[in-house]
Amino acid sequence: MERLRLIAFDEDDLKVISAHLQDALVRMEDIAFLPKERRFAAVLKRFDWVAAAASSGDADSFYERREAALRFERVLGAQYRNLPLDGPVETVTALLAVNFEAGDPPGGFIELIFAGGGAIRLHVECIEGELRDLGTVWRTRRKPEHPDSADTPQTAS
Repeated sequence: MERLRLIAFDEDDLKVISAHLQDALVRMEDIAFLPKERRFAAVLKRFDWVAAAASSGDADSFYERREAALRFERVLGAQYRNLPLDGPVETVTALLAVNFEAGDPPGGFIELIFAGGGAIRLHVECIEGELRDLGTVWRTRRKPEHPDSADTPQTAS
C-alpha cells in the first residue's frame, strides 16, 4: 500500500486527517511544541482503518498500524490538559479526534482529544497541517472498538 500523505488547509481537510488518526497511539515523548519555529509535531502509530475495512474481519485477520508524523505550522501556543507529560517513557495514550474551533479568521484552535480526558489545544494563525506515513508498519490482531452510539442508552436531561 502507498504511504498516506495528507495536507490540511481548512476544517474539512482537518476532518479527513482526524478520521485517519482515530485510535492512533502516541507516547508523550514523541510530542513536541517548538515555539521558536511556531510548529507542533508528533510521531504516532496510526491504525490503518482503510486496510481494516478491506479485511475479512475473521478471527485469523491481521490489521496494521503505521508510523506517521503529524505536524502543524503557524502555531502561536500550546496548552496541555490531563496528559502524563512527566510520566514514564513508556506511557502511551490513544488519540481519538482532531477538531477545530474557529477564532479570529483564519485562525482558531486545533484540539487533539485523547482517551482518558486528555487534550492538547493549539492556538493557530490558520490551519496548516500535514499527516504523513513514515514507512514502518506493524501487524496486529487488535482492532480498536467503540460502542455503537445507536446502541447506547439515552438519558433524559
